[in-house]
Amino acid sequence: MSQHGQSFMRGTLVLSVAAFINRILGFISGMYIARVLGAEGIGILMMAHPLVPLVITITELGLPVAISKLVAEANARGERMKVRRILHVSLAVTGFLSVALTTISLLGSEWIASILLSDQRAYYAMLAITPIAPIVAVSAVLKGYFRGMQQMKTIAASDVLEHTVQIACVLALVHLLLPYGVAYAAAGAMAASVVSEAISLLFLITSYKLYGESKMPGETWANHLKQGRSTLGELLQIGLPTTGYGVIHSLYSTFQPLLITTSLALAGIGTALATKQFGMLAGYAFPLLFMPSFITQSLSTALIPAIGEAAANKNSLLIHERMNQAMILGLLIGAPATVILYEWATPLTTLVYHAPEAGLLLKILAPMFFLHYFDAPLHAILLGLGRAKATLLNYIIATIFKSVSIFVFGSQYGIIGVAYGIGIGIVMQTLLNFFSISSSIGFYWSIRPYVKVGISMMLMVICGHWTYDYLGSHGMPQVWCVVTSIVCSLLLYFVTLVLTGTLNWKRTRHRFSIPW
Repeated sequence: MSQHGQSFMRGTLVLSVAAFINRILGFISGMYIARVLGAEGIGILMMAHPLVPLVITITELGLPVAISKLVAEANARGERMKVRRILHVSLAVTGFLSVALTTISLLGSEWIASILLSDQRAYYAMLAITPIAPIVAVSAVLKGYFRGMQQMKTIAASDVLEHTVQIACVLALVHLLLPYGVAYAAAGAMAASVVSEAISLLFLITSYKLYGESKMPGETWANHLKQGRSTLGELLQIGLPTTGYGVIHSLYSTFQPLLITTSLALAGIGTALATKQFGMLAGYAFPLLFMPSFITQSLSTALIPAIGEAAANKNSLLIHERMNQAMILGLLIGAPATVILYEWATPLTTLVYHAPEAGLLLKILAPMFFLHYFDAPLHAILLGLGRAKATLLNYIIATIFKSVSIFVFGSQYGIIGVAYGIGIGIVMQTLLNFFSISSSIGFYWSIRPYVKVGISMMLMVICGHWTYDYLGSHGMPQVWCVVTSIVCSLLLYFVTLVLTGTLNWKRTRHRFSIPW
């Protein structure tokens, strides 16, 4: 199957397009649910949901990432039997864990609800979403296989199918169950996720049956499991640190609101105002900051097996070429995003949220968040090189540093100090990942593209300022001032990149031998 394989950058493009489509579909679904269920129904959904990511994280054991790397390496060496063994061992482990945890969750659902749910109406929604764990676990294993074979079209198609089915099921089930009460309607929305995941899984299984590795003579489940101890060890060597990363991230996400509100209280800010300021930070600034990151996340997904394959072939030149491609793409995406979020911070928060006061927080975070667009590729490179422990250690150090910064600066300077503390944590994590790669295989790059992008950013700022002021002085409504000035500045940015030769498809194809 890999002989038909797509290039690394084409895989990134396919996943990015699918992620963009899924963002739109998810927005449509979320908007419908919010309008039909109202704030009360959304609150019920949010209460029932937090347990699921933790169960899935424990169930997967970080194996999807490990599978994609090990499958890419085994395929590069032509070890078809090992590819099959990786799949069998992974399915056995995740299948057993997911069924066991789901059974425990279902049997102890009333006890869990009595502890975790402040509103017992969320019990039905929690019950409806619980069966999703085994489905997601098996899907994750198959997606890990397709990533390892660098067949990103299959993953993209399954994701789009999942979101499309989810919208249809949400529309049907919520409409059907709403007459019985908001609790049942919320449960229907959760059940829609289970149905859509199941349909996506069927698509992945069918794709594997049609295009996956064929069964080899004398191959049995028993033989794979008996001889799979070393394979399991390889999987867990990457998977366990990745699981630790996910668990720590989940725990920190739960702890962060308390940390922020506590630091604001020490700064003399009352509870109501602290809650409002936290809402501006988490609900207004963060969604805008993370909006362009679906491209770098898609890049990271394709990058892990690409680096793993090059490392298996001991092709140092290819590793550095792919690293350079990833960093340049992060630069090309992060640069205009940072300019827009910094220069149009207050107009954006005013138009989108009717909260101009959130613009200051966005403006503080945007320059430091620029490094976040490099962090996802750096994280993926470390995983592709088999340095999962380094990613975990770097995350722990950065999280501790960020927590201390939030507490210290927040207690002294309020929500502005909190914003700086979060930004410092992002900078710290990116630098730690960069130094880990540099100490492992070195990091070589040309300064020329960064200078050209820097010049393009400055021209983008000048064009945006002039256009915004000119339109505003002629009485143009603010929404058109913002949209037109951003579009004009983006056009100038990309034209400048083309004129300076930074974007040159023919040269890129020749230099890296990558078919677009």
